[in-house]
Amino acid sequence: MVSKDYGGVHFPMAKTKIRQIRAYVVRDGGGDYHDQKPGHWIDDHIASPMAKYPEYRQSRQAFGLNVLGTLVVEIEADNGVIGFAATTGGEPGAWIVEHHLSRFVEGAEATDTERIWDQMYLSTLFYGRKGLVMNAISCVDLALWDLLGKLRVEPVYHLLGGAVREELVFYATGSRPDIAKQLGFIGGKMPLYHGPAEGHEGMKRNLAQLAEMRLKTGEDFWLMYDCWMSLDLNYAIRLAERAKEYGLKWIEEALLPDDYWGYAELRREIKRHMMVSTGEHESTRWGFRMLLEMECADIIQPDVGWCGGISELLKISALADARGVMVVPHGSSVYSYHFSITRHNSPFAEFLMMAPAADQVVPMFSPLFLDEATPNNGRLKLPDTPGFGVRLNPECKLCRPYRHEDSGPCGFPGHRSEGVNEKL
Repeated sequence: MVSKDYGGVHFPMAKTKIRQIRAYVVRDGGGDYHDQKPGHWIDDHIASPMAKYPEYRQSRQAFGLNVLGTLVVEIEADNGVIGFAATTGGEPGAWIVEHHLSRFVEGAEATDTERIWDQMYLSTLFYGRKGLVMNAISCVDLALWDLLGKLRVEPVYHLLGGAVREELVFYATGSRPDIAKQLGFIGGKMPLYHGPAEGHEGMKRNLAQLAEMRLKTGEDFWLMYDCWMSLDLNYAIRLAERAKEYGLKWIEEALLPDDYWGYAELRREIKRHMMVSTGEHESTRWGFRMLLEMECADIIQPDVGWCGGISELLKISALADARGVMVVPHGSSVYSYHFSITRHNSPFAEFLMMAPAADQVVPMFSPLFLDEATPNNGRLKLPDTPGFGVRLNPECKLCRPYRHEDSGPCGFPGHRSEGVNEKL
């Protein structure tokens, strides 16, 4: 970055252009944290919308939860500095980045995060708005913020306004809240194992698990249920009513993400006893505006790798703050940490227990990232490392399946590069 002399004081100049954007895919953990080997708690008979079909009840990977894999985006400035990010998206996401989004990034100023986001979003409305396209946009946006932090030699949270608290305080998501308490976390969010299709017996097992964990953790430790879009309104209300004697702090993502009316009714019915949270699978300020205006939740939980990136999360958070609603981003490791430390309405953070038995603290994006910050005794003071403070692990095999520099057959821009059929 060049500098200019103003009266003897040298200020860095922000005129750094983006030379190239590249998209890669990788398997086995990383941005797609559901892409785990057999025996991991995150894939062990957890209730899901597909659990009404017995053949897909035991494993979420059985219906394809891990089919996408990790998308990694690198953005290189004309001075050789590289920013990068990772999320879920895999090869389809890489195609979108290479053959559509790249035109709005290359040649732009590294500081043009707002214009680049707007162009990516508006240009993909005809096939995007949510889901895979928004994952790709999010990954590009996060890579831009990482690049900007590195160019300015500052952590991203400095760029967002600076820390409003000394450290982050975490609850843990995993199958062993009792161990999470021993590790210093303020609470434990459990997966709900049995959904409506398993009837009265499934409800009994859910409540028995909750009762056991309350006995092991004591009265003051937070316990929550992550229902992962698996319930209908009637079942969710009954579960909440029967769970209140165990002091359940909130019930999360109980219904399908587009059922705003159901969430509003659920919150009206149970708000005296516990909170409602949702938003993990919601996108953009417009989606969250629906949740907020319809008073669907006490806590919204956007995933920064899916909702539109840091640029959009700032707007979502402002909407929530104006309505007195907490924003506690879903997982996403350093990306959410750098955001949450700067927001008054993000008083605590989520840590996903990615150890197979949920019995120890390991980096969420392992093995893809190096230097990934993790909480100690349920707390974390963010380092001042530039960008998001992580590096790509050179031992992880990245594959770049598409190159937008190439021209391809059939009238489509680009083609699959060599090696794309190799096992990743």
